[in-house]
Amino acid sequence: MVRQHGMTLEEFRRIQDLLGRAPNVTELGIFSVMWSEHCSYKSSRYYLKKLPTEGPRVLQGPGENAGVVDIGDGMAVVFKIESHNHPSFIEPRQGAATGVGGILRDIFTMGARPIALMNSLRFGAADHPRTRFLVNGVVDGISNYGNCTGVPTVGGEIYFDPCYNGNILVNVFCLGLVPSDKIFLGNASGVGNPVIYFGSKTGRDGIHGASMASSEFDESSEEKRPTVQVGDPFAEKLLIEACLELMNEDWVVGIQDMGAAGLTCSTFEMAGRGGTGIDLELSRVPKREEGMTPYDILLS
Repeated sequence: MVRQHGMTLEEFRRIQDLLGRAPNVTELGIFSVMWSEHCSYKSSRYYLKKLPTEGPRVLQGPGENAGVVDIGDGMAVVFKIESHNHPSFIEPRQGAATGVGGILRDIFTMGARPIALMNSLRFGAADHPRTRFLVNGVVDGISNYGNCTGVPTVGGEIYFDPCYNGNILVNVFCLGLVPSDKIFLGNASGVGNPVIYFGSKTGRDGIHGASMASSEFDESSEEKRPTVQVGDPFAEKLLIEACLELMNEDWVVGIQDMGAAGLTCSTFEMAGRGGTGIDLELSRVPKREEGMTPYDILLS
């Protein structure tokens, strides 16, 4: 079961030490997504720390949903680039589309209106039997999602090389504009504040999405299609407008998007930044499937 969750025995023993007992299945699922490469950057953090992140115009560096840079006249740009490699290899259209959806959420939950998308794509040899399928699906997923949300794709790059056979790279970039004094953070500070979830109903798609996105490509990857989230760009367009309107009021203390690890990652990150605990009433989460367990709800 530990290996099925993408964890090592060493990590499992560390969980036992932290809890003082063996974790139950739900706790194991929580640790597996929070300690995945996709959520924790556990193997790449060393290298990411070598990149420049400070400067006189940097308003927000690493640690939040996106970076923020002052551009003068009381305005700032919010931007981020993110990969969606493994999901796009398994299910090209939905994998790439939800990559765009995720990067958009990172921008507008900072209070910024997304205004531009870009992408950087790497595929295997042009004559490889699977390349055409992957290219068509990824390009369709990216363009369709951006069009439906009303955010234009203003540029991109694409390369083909045999070294990417079975190991494609799908990177998406989003940029938004925000007044410098209207930046929102994913910080759940304030004991007793209500936590409100809004967006699409929760289903079983996307369960283990973070763990899957962190794993290696192999012959079993095709079997992992159910772990790829199903995108809904029209719902996200409504979410963009609702969030930006809500953040014009003086009601929001902190706001966080629900990405690969869903409720688990978003709530744990907000509570962690705020130095507080958080109570979740999972029975009140809107569901689109019957019989969903707490494990399903937390990891969708």
